[in-house]
Amino acid sequence: MSKHVSNISIVILAAGASKRMGTAKQLLAWGHTTLLGHAVETALKTDSKDVFVVLGANYTTISDEISKFPVSIIKNKDWELGLGKSIACAAEHILNLKPEVDAVLICLADQPFMDADFLNTLIQNFTLKTNQIVATSYANGISGVPVIFDKVYLSELLKLEDDKGAKMLLKKYASLVKVFKPKLENVDLDYKEDYENFRKNEF
Repeated sequence: MSKHVSNISIVILAAGASKRMGTAKQLLAWGHTTLLGHAVETALKTDSKDVFVVLGANYTTISDEISKFPVSIIKNKDWELGLGKSIACAAEHILNLKPEVDAVLICLADQPFMDADFLNTLIQNFTLKTNQIVATSYANGISGVPVIFDKVYLSELLKLEDDKGAKMLLKKYASLVKVFKPKLENVDLDYKEDYENFRKNEF
C-alpha cells in the first residue's frame, strides 16, 4: 500500500491565447463556472496535494477569474512558445518550491470531460520509485494528457521549449508508460463549433 502513497502536484496548463477558438476559452462558460474554473474544481476534488495553474495570455483577466480558488498561479511570460514552455515553467517552479514532490500530474484546461474519478485513477495507479509515467489513452491509440510524470523527469520537462508538449518523453520512455482509458472520449475543445456541440453534453 505504501508504494502508492504519493505527494503528487497537479499542473493545469491554461496559458494559450486560444487563437483557433477566437476568444479566451479559459473563460468560456461551462456549468456554473468557466472551462478553467471547471478544470480547477475537478483538480481540487482529487487526492492531489497541490494544484498549480500556468497562465500566460490574458493573464490579469484570467488570474482574477480563478483568484477565489486555493491554487497557486504560475505566470509563463514565454507562453507564445507553446505547451512545452508552460510545462517547463511549471517544472522549474515546482522543483524550486517543492523539491520533495513525488510526481506531477499535467492536465489541460480544455478537457472538461476528464473528471476527478479518472484523475484519481491515474494518481492511485502511480507507483513510487519506479520512474513511472501514467498516461491517458486517446481513441487513436496515442497516449497523452492527463499524464503523471515521476519527479525524475522534471529535469527533462524543464528543458521543453516548443508546442509539442511532453510527447517526446512518452515516446522516449514508452516501456515505463502505464495507460488508462477514460469512460468518456478524451476531447480537447479547440474550436467554437466543438465547444458549442460538446457543451450540450456537459452534464
